[in-house]
Amino acid sequence: MKSIPKLIRRFVLILLLSIFLFLALNVGFLIFYTVGHSTNRGPWTTAQEAADSMEETETGYTMPEEMQTELESKNIWAVYIDNSTLKALWHSDYLPDTAPLEYTASEIASITRGYIDDCPIFTGTGEDGLMILGYPQKSFWKHMYPSWDYQMIESAPKTALTVLAANIILVLLIYIGANTGLLRSVHPIVEGIRKLPEGEPVSLKEKGILSELAFHLNKASEMLQSQKYQLRKKDAARANWIAGVSHDIRTPLSMVMGYAAQLEDSEYLREEDRKKASAIVRQSRRIKNLINDLNLASKMEYNMQPVIREEINAVALVRQAAVDFINMDVDGRYPIEWETDEELNICLICVDKELIKRAVSNLIQNSMNHNEGGCTIYVMVEEIKGYCVISVEDDGAGASEKEIEKLNHAPHYMVCDTNTTEQRHGLGLLIVKQIAESHGGKTEIGRGGHGGFGVKIILPTKY
Repeated sequence: MKSIPKLIRRFVLILLLSIFLFLALNVGFLIFYTVGHSTNRGPWTTAQEAADSMEETETGYTMPEEMQTELESKNIWAVYIDNSTLKALWHSDYLPDTAPLEYTASEIASITRGYIDDCPIFTGTGEDGLMILGYPQKSFWKHMYPSWDYQMIESAPKTALTVLAANIILVLLIYIGANTGLLRSVHPIVEGIRKLPEGEPVSLKEKGILSELAFHLNKASEMLQSQKYQLRKKDAARANWIAGVSHDIRTPLSMVMGYAAQLEDSEYLREEDRKKASAIVRQSRRIKNLINDLNLASKMEYNMQPVIREEINAVALVRQAAVDFINMDVDGRYPIEWETDEELNICLICVDKELIKRAVSNLIQNSMNHNEGGCTIYVMVEEIKGYCVISVEDDGAGASEKEIEKLNHAPHYMVCDTNTTEQRHGLGLLIVKQIAESHGGKTEIGRGGHGGFGVKIILPTKY
């Protein structure tokens, strides 16, 4: 899985970034600490400046008052030794008793790199003598005998970088080794999480660092599988119930339709009674269509309806569906206008011919059902950017914006109609939507260009 290497890379990058920040912060702190504890001038520089400032007068050597004030402010005592006699030519007023005023050559060599009475000593060479400055105790730490091999100093940067790189590699190995167990536990957890939304059963070993998480994933998988099984049982029961009820209704419904048709054509009944029989025939036919739609919707929902694809001309198919309704409209209350461009004779689509014809018929029948006073129905086929668009519109009552929004976004259109005077667009549109989606298309429901209701079926073309 791609997530595991990504997780490892993330861990390693975080570790490297942590090491880099750790080094940067420590170096920055070291620089800040060193600068904070350093003076404006080093002790050797101060000693040399003090030696250079000595002036010879008629009474002897003297130090400018400005330099003396600076040394006094830092509690530094000074002695100026003659180069020839190795005796003091001048000394500060607050010279400690332990500081000698006469030196030997060996003593001079010793104090230049050491201490006098635990006071660190620094020297500067003057024109006629040697300036000795004594700093307060514990103000500086001097190495008495510093000596290092030149090759060691020369190779110090390379050695330091090598040691640093070795330390980083060692830390990485320790880090990766310590997290190997975690990564081994993460892989099956990630795989289990991937399977959950796909409905696959998950069974993880409940051991290791993430054993508790594995336990909860197993429990979640068991619950989902149980719910999935229960839903299948309910769906199967619903589908069987629909199929059973539909089968049981067909026989009595056929009898009602047959007897009502005979009464409709009977010459022995009054005109008013024949109209009632005609209404029974129409409503019975509608019940039959609803039963057929219910069965088809149930089959489409559970993928039980086979989709037999073949290459057909959408223009000819839709025209034939419209002609069938024109032939059935004896009263002329629902004229159908063919608005397809005369230049568009062929629009090839690879679909199930009967299902697409059923979808178009449902849309035409839908306009008839919801406009009992009659309306004009407009049918059109267009080819737009690789798609075949089949439009069925009417100039009837239409639907409100709220109803259109509901039809476009509701999970289904199976609405129970208890008020027969206020018909709703329902099961027929659900079937149209299912048929379009089973062919890789979609539906758009809204207002038609003629003021009434309109639906478009959008299907991919053959080429």
